[in-house]
Amino acid sequence: MQSIRRILVIIEPSAETDTVESLAMRRACLIANATEASLHLLICDKKFDHSELLATLKQDLQADDFNVTAQQEWHESVHQTIIKVQQAEGSDLVIKQHFPDSTLKRALLTPADWKLLRYCPCPVLMVKSDRPWKGSAVLAAVDVGNPDGEHSALHYSIIEHGHQLAQITGIDLHVIAAHPSPLLSAADPVYQLSSSVEGRYREQCQVFQTEFNIDDAHFHIAEGPADVLIPFTAHHLKAAVTVIGTVGRTGIPGALIGNTAEVVLDSLESDVLVLKSEEALAHLEEGLTKT
Repeated sequence: MQSIRRILVIIEPSAETDTVESLAMRRACLIANATEASLHLLICDKKFDHSELLATLKQDLQADDFNVTAQQEWHESVHQTIIKVQQAEGSDLVIKQHFPDSTLKRALLTPADWKLLRYCPCPVLMVKSDRPWKGSAVLAAVDVGNPDGEHSALHYSIIEHGHQLAQITGIDLHVIAAHPSPLLSAADPVYQLSSSVEGRYREQCQVFQTEFNIDDAHFHIAEGPADVLIPFTAHHLKAAVTVIGTVGRTGIPGALIGNTAEVVLDSLESDVLVLKSEEALAHLEEGLTKT
C-alpha cells in the first residue's frame, strides 16, 4: 500500500450522513496518514447540490493537514461515475461504504457494489464495520491450489497489502487457504481420498509459507468452500479487514469476478479489500481506453 498516492473516497449523503462519512473517511484518513496519500472526495449525484457538504468536509480535513480535493459528478450510474473519476484523478485506491442489498434485489439486479468490484481498475476497499483497525487482526485469503504465474503474482500482492495493513493495525497478518473436498467422481483413486487431497494441499501450503515467511500460527488451512471458510475465519479472528484477490477477466461482458469476492462481501463482518491480477487490470485498462 506504500504505492498509494491518491485515494478516492466515496461520500454518500443521506439521513445517515454522519455515520457514512465517519466510516469511509475514518479508513481513508488512517491509510492516508500511513502512506502520505492525498484524498479526493466524490459525491455521485445528479439531482441535488452537495457543494456545501463537500466544502465542509474538505475544510475539516485540511485543518487536520490532509491534502484534499472534492467534487460532485454523475455519469450514467454510480459505478461508472466512480471509475471515470478514478481514471481522471489517477487514484490508486477507491474507498466506499458497502450497503448490502436485499436477497430479492440481488436475485433481480446485479448490485452496484459488485459492478464496482468487477470493473474498477484499481484496488477497492469496501467499508462494512465500525470496528477500529488499531489492535485488530488482518486476514488475507489465498488460493494456494493454483500455483500458475498469474495467481502467484496476485498472491504476492495480497500478502504485501496484508502485511502493510497489519503495520497499520499493529497486529500480525493471518492467512486463510481453503482446500477442496475429495473428488468422489475422479478417475484417479488418489483424488478420492480426503487424506490425499489434504496432504497434497498442505505440501503446497508449506512451499507457500516458506516463500512468504508465514509461520503455522498465522496460517489457517481448512477443507471446504472458500466463501464459507473466509467469513468463518475472519469472524474467529475478529479481523478488521480481509484482503481478497481475483484473477477473473472482469471486463468481459457477463463475466463474474471469481465470484468469491462478491459472495463474501455481504457475509463478511470485516472491511474487504479486493485486489485484481495484473492480467485483469490490463484487460480493464484496455477496455477503458476504448470507451
